[in-house]
Amino acid sequence: MPTQMSHRAITYQVEDRIATITLNRPERLNAFTLEMGREMAAAFDAADADDAVRAVIVTGAGRGFCAGMELEPEGEAGGENVFGLAVADDPEADPERLRDAGGRLTLRIFESTKPVIAAINGAAVGIGITMTLPMDFRIAADTAKLGFVFARRGIVTEACSRWFLPRVVGMSQAFARVMTGRVFTADEALRGGLVRTVVPASSVLDEARKLAREIADNTSPVSVALARQMLWRLSAADHPMAAHEIDSRAMYHTSMGPDAKEGIASFLEKRAPAFTTSPARDMPPFYPWWPERKFR
Repeated sequence: MPTQMSHRAITYQVEDRIATITLNRPERLNAFTLEMGREMAAAFDAADADDAVRAVIVTGAGRGFCAGMELEPEGEAGGENVFGLAVADDPEADPERLRDAGGRLTLRIFESTKPVIAAINGAAVGIGITMTLPMDFRIAADTAKLGFVFARRGIVTEACSRWFLPRVVGMSQAFARVMTGRVFTADEALRGGLVRTVVPASSVLDEARKLAREIADNTSPVSVALARQMLWRLSAADHPMAAHEIDSRAMYHTSMGPDAKEGIASFLEKRAPAFTTSPARDMPPFYPWWPERKFR
């Protein structure tokens, strides 16, 4: 039976080992609010804690994915700006200690132990596209328009995107996207490596579920959780020795575990694997190997 959680700005549903987070302000093209960010972070907490969840899909209700930050004064942003402060200047605010709402969300997604798929069903601009950068796959509708439009609004890219974007598309593409602020098509995003696949709008969610299903049906939960963090974190290492050290420790611990035995047995017996480990309780003792950083 599907599992659902009640929220105001999103919906959260778990069915057949796939969690789907749907941005749910279709009348505003799912414009991002602080409430939405908090609810999304809570949904990722729930997904990570739930052994029944093997993959997470993020999509939008209606014809848009996310049209960026809510800018209308009467919108559900509640009179707050991207830092959660009153729009009027706050004399008590210390600019050196502020953390933008988009960054708090993307850091939470970055910490996820489950693979994350963005099903970009429509317009994704501003925070609507930067929130997808720490996700592992981006599938876009052929009608979707995307844009890192910040420079055209007199601000800068947020949500840790200057760390994520070059790792996803390379420096040349990152410069072009950030410095022009131009809105571009899904096909252009595909050519530039920002999205994995472009499909008709009616097929975006089906394509995301197909990918999630492939992961859920064939892979070890702990192997995927480790691989996700190793790919993200070790890509920033200054020498391959850092990767070699973690690779070796991860290979040792996983090869001694039940999923390795099941993986070999299922291969020899020509059947689907039945992995039993859980990222919530079965990660190897060296995990996490990085210094803890507070992100919320």
